[in-house]
Amino acid sequence: MSIRHGVYIQEEATAVQVPKTGNSSVQVVVGTAPVNMAENPSEAVNVPILANSGTEAMAALGYSVDFKNFTLCQTMFATSNLFQVSPVVYINVLDPAKHNKELAEAEYQVNQKQAVIEKEGIILEGLTVKNSTGDTELKAGEDYSAAFDSTTGFLTITMLAGGKGAAATAIKVSGKVIDPSKVTKEDVIGAVDPSTGAETGAQVIRQVYPRLGIVPGLILAPGWSQIPEVGLALAAKAAKINGVYSAMALLDLDTAKAKKYTDTKSVKEESGYTSPFCYPLWPCDRVGEYILAKSAVAGAMIQYMASDNEDVPNQSPSNHLLGVGGQCLEDGTEVYLDQDQANTVNGYGVTTAINQNGYRLWGNYTGAYPASSDAKDIWFAVRRMFSWQGNNFIQTYFDEVDDPMNNVLVQSVVDSENIRCSAYAPKYWAGASIEYKSDDNPKTAILAGTMKFRQHIAPYTPAQEIVDIIDYDTDTLAAAVGGN
Repeated sequence: MSIRHGVYIQEEATAVQVPKTGNSSVQVVVGTAPVNMAENPSEAVNVPILANSGTEAMAALGYSVDFKNFTLCQTMFATSNLFQVSPVVYINVLDPAKHNKELAEAEYQVNQKQAVIEKEGIILEGLTVKNSTGDTELKAGEDYSAAFDSTTGFLTITMLAGGKGAAATAIKVSGKVIDPSKVTKEDVIGAVDPSTGAETGAQVIRQVYPRLGIVPGLILAPGWSQIPEVGLALAAKAAKINGVYSAMALLDLDTAKAKKYTDTKSVKEESGYTSPFCYPLWPCDRVGEYILAKSAVAGAMIQYMASDNEDVPNQSPSNHLLGVGGQCLEDGTEVYLDQDQANTVNGYGVTTAINQNGYRLWGNYTGAYPASSDAKDIWFAVRRMFSWQGNNFIQTYFDEVDDPMNNVLVQSVVDSENIRCSAYAPKYWAGASIEYKSDDNPKTAILAGTMKFRQHIAPYTPAQEIVDIIDYDTDTLAAAVGGN
């Protein structure tokens, strides 16, 4: 048996924390959906609903191409037909029990055992179906079945064999339909019931992480965010979610007020969209005959870009194709901007679109520009990287909270972060590092259970301006023609 005699070294693997990174750009969308089409409409109101595909969202919330009344469907369309991205969290505020109106009794023909009720928004609960004389009420599941057409939203009533309506040639139908016109900005902003603690509207954003384990990356309310009170509420939520996380609110400008590109300055300022955590957008996008809020299209595109980039949000969405056919106001008036006009809009801190071999999003600034000159706040991509880094740090080291505050913990965090951050350089940022400084951690702080690290990150700014200086090379010209 051999013996060991002397001094030996054995190296242990560095104990590092495994980084926890969620999807960096998950959209949380607040608005209205035709939930009367859902299996359990009452369960789809003022709750965060996670959908891993557009089809899943449509099944959970219903779907209609009436994008003005059913605003969540804009995101369903954009994430299904323009950019295939998921997951998306939807918060529907349309409550069938509250936002409804009467469906007057009317007679409908039954052809081949089926009657089509050509009315959108029919609420199945409380629906009354009678025979043509009105003296016999038919029962769902016994005399008839009801199903919605996913394209039109119309209700088809099918007579069941052996039921009391099996031989019917006409039926009478009455009840209630949802009324999206009764939804107000207050419903979208939401509130907290002081007696029950129940949250509604945008207040439900707080529940996304506790309930679904997802940190919101983008917050939007297409069809609603052009209302200043709604937009400001979303920007405030984006700045501080659950007291610790941050995101970006995609806010539309009101095209009824900003009818031309020079109006965007005053409308943005009057709306108060000056937070570094918001991204003002103008005008709307057109896809065929459909008109969508630019926030719905931009949100889908931004999420797609991040998912295609190893979930790192370092790229600016500016100068990327939107996959739309035009730009317009909400009323359908076409908008045609050239690059010079679009640059003017950008100068106000508003993002727009230009047609350069296809419509491209055009604008790098957050709402903080031009009032602020802080690079971490005015550049959309840089602001997103700061939020991404902060959110990841919180999730990665949350398990260390309440552990003994000793050098092992300090070194573990420093080593882990420096290793993790170096893996993203130079592709995703110029570099990043973290340190623990004694000056930041005096005895009083240590006794109070507080430890501070100082982290330095250097995300790339976008190459917004590329200049080629051209001069006239007369020497080359002279040499070419034999002159002196």
